[in-house]
Formats: sequence, C-alpha cells, structure tokens
Amino acid sequence: MASGKEQEQQGFKQAKCVKVHGPIIVGAGPSGLAAAACLSQQGVPSLILEKSDCIASLWQQRTYDRLKLHLPKQFCELPLLGFPANFPKYPTKSQFISYMESYASHFNIHPKFNQAVKKAEYDRVKGIWRVQTEHLEYHSRWLIAATGENAEPLIPEIAGRDNFKGTILHTSQYNSGSKFKNQRVLVIGCGNSGMEVSLDLCRHNAIPHMVVRNTVHVLPREMFGMSTFGVAMALLKWLPLRLVDKLLLLVANLTLGNTDQLGLKRPKTGPIELKNVTGKTPVLDVGALSQIKSGKIKLMLLGFQVMEGVKEITKNGVKFMDGQEREFESIILATGYKSNVPTWLKGSDFFTKDGMPKTPFPQGWKGENGLYTVGFTRRGLLGTASDAVKIARDIAGEREAARESIRSCNSHVIIHLDHDGAK
Repeated sequence: MASGKEQEQQGFKQAKCVKVHGPIIVGAGPSGLAAAACLSQQGVPSLILEKSDCIASLWQQRTYDRLKLHLPKQFCELPLLGFPANFPKYPTKSQFISYMESYASHFNIHPKFNQAVKKAEYDRVKGIWRVQTEHLEYHSRWLIAATGENAEPLIPEIAGRDNFKGTILHTSQYNSGSKFKNQRVLVIGCGNSGMEVSLDLCRHNAIPHMVVRNTVHVLPREMFGMSTFGVAMALLKWLPLRLVDKLLLLVANLTLGNTDQLGLKRPKTGPIELKNVTGKTPVLDVGALSQIKSGKIKLMLLGFQVMEGVKEITKNGVKFMDGQEREFESIILATGYKSNVPTWLKGSDFFTKDGMPKTPFPQGWKGENGLYTVGFTRRGLLGTASDAVKIARDIAGEREAARESIRSCNSHVIIHLDHDGAK
C-alpha cells in the first residue's frame, strides 16, 4: 500500500499538466488582481487561480452590509488605477466591489474560478512550481501567494457550542442586525468588526453585549477634519514613530475621553507601533463608542485575557471564567481571520506556522526559487500595492535577463558557425 507521500506524488503524476508561461497567482482578491495588473504593465502574462466563483470573494460573500472602507479611498487604491472621482471619501462595500470589477476589466484580468489549490510545491529537479487543483496541475517558474492574511475565518474552540439552542455565527456570516431585533446578542471581540457589528445591532433594536477580550486602542476616524490615518502618515514623514503615537493618543483622549474608564483599556504600546509589530489594528470609531457610553452597547469585562473570558457555551447562553452565567439568544464571533497558506503551500519554510512570511515588512514579498507573496504586510491595501509593484518589476527583470542570456548564447553560436565556414 502506498504511503501518504507516495500518494501525493501519484496525485501530481495523474493530474493533467498545464504549462504557464508567466507566474501562477493564487487568489483573486485585491492582492491577486494588483499583482496581475502590475505584471501586465510589465508585459508579463499571468494566471490567477481562485477557489470561489468571483473576484474579491471576502468582500462579496463574507462582509456585513453596512461595511465601508475604514480609511479614505486614496489609501486603498490598487496600483495603476484609482477610484472613480465621484466615489465618496469612504466607499461602501458595493462601491469597493464595483471598483474591483472595473479594475479586473480594465486590465483584462480573467481568473480561473472554482480552482481551489490543493497543493503547491517546488520541483527542485525541474526548477518549476507544481500547483495542483482538483483536476489539473499547473507548472510555472514563479508562484505568487496572494491569498492574504484574511483568507479564512478564525473561529476559536469554545466548549459547549453544540449545546446552544440559539444562533452562533462568525462575522463572515453576518449580514445585518435586522434578524436580531429585540434579541440579547453576545459579540465576542471588540476590534473594528466587533464594534461595527455591535453598532449595527443597536440600530436594529437588538441588545448587544460585547466581550472585551483584550486591551484595545480606540481612535477617532478623523481628527482636525482629516482622516486619522492620513494625519499619522503625514506626521511620520517628519517625526519619530513613538512621538506620533503619543500625539495620536493625546488627540484621542481629548476627543473621545478616557476609554479606560469605560473598560476599554489601552495597550502600553502605541497604536502605530503595535500595528507594525503585531498586525493588530486600532479601532477607528464610527459611532460605537457613544453607544457604549450611553449603555446601549454593554461591555462584558473579563480581565482582558484573550479567549479565556468565556469558559463555555451553555444551552441558553454563556458561562464566564469567574463562574457567572448569562443568557443570550445569539452569539456572534468577531474573532478575525487568518492566513490559509500552510494548508496548501508545501516544502517551503518561508512562512510561519500561522501563514505569515517570516521575513518582516518591507522585505517579506520575495522568497526563494521564484516564490513571492502579496497581501501579507499587515499594512492594508497600501502594503498590497507596494508589494505588487516590486514583484512585477522583479519578475520582469528575471525574464529580460533570461532573454538576454539566450540572445548572447545564440550570438556566440552564430560567430562560431561563421568561423567554421571561413575555414
């Protein structure tokens, strides 16, 4: 009987092979589209493999209705094509999807949909990447991982969830608070998603209770009539990062008040430094804080221990670590997302077990043997755009160097033939 390794090798051999003359891009989200567009500008063809049936599937299929970009549109543009001028400062979900579709159309990008990558591995003998889907195997000199840091919902293990008689769902399944009218809803997580879902529940006359799992920075979305992010980016051009963090927190305390008094304790590390080091994004307040102050969003304060606040889910609600029990009719997990790279990329030690590049930004875009990554910078779409441009230039340079080498070899052959003819 064949071993697991032998069965994998047989699977590669049995699949129909397709040679790809440019890079294979895994993922048709913003990262994959940006990489394909930049490659196209450099005259490099590419092939995108996408497991879902559409581009930007996270936005189209796994986001709530009220979602808007948290940052102004100029900080969320992909390379080579900006947002339409008539779009508002903070585009809506539907407007962002429209922009993605126009972007793909503009650059003539046509991903292969319903092509989930089962395995991608570098063949050191042939010097190619072998990328296997259910029925085909694709070969290329280059592989671009563009599934990003938010590929799959991060769903924590909580005891007793099968006993709960109400609804449990992740924010990736949440559309609107209209289904939760008059319900007591427990929202686990107080990041941007947890805050916005709680606010949406309030506006649909639900009664949200939010679990504060950890420390959190809450900043106003705008200060001095400008986006907080824009102010921070401008200040960083002239001032040290930690000084900028102190200025942001000073303005936040003046405009929002002391969030510690509400139970939203701030981390010791400043918001920008924390984002750069850990990827944890500060909450940009769009109205949830006022609802917390008024008591319409109730905070469940649990000692700030990540996922240790909820001990178990009961038939009618939740039991907390301190032994208290509360009844809820629904539970929403605002627990974020994770990378899925470890499930399909094999034989490479470029990524951590959590699916993030081991090499930190700004050098994490290039691995070895033609492996590239885009969408893993923890710096949003600005980081995606930066990496896509670098990748396209690098691959175009490699292709040109290979062509020059071939031309050089051919010219030597011609010279030798001429010499032989002269004899």
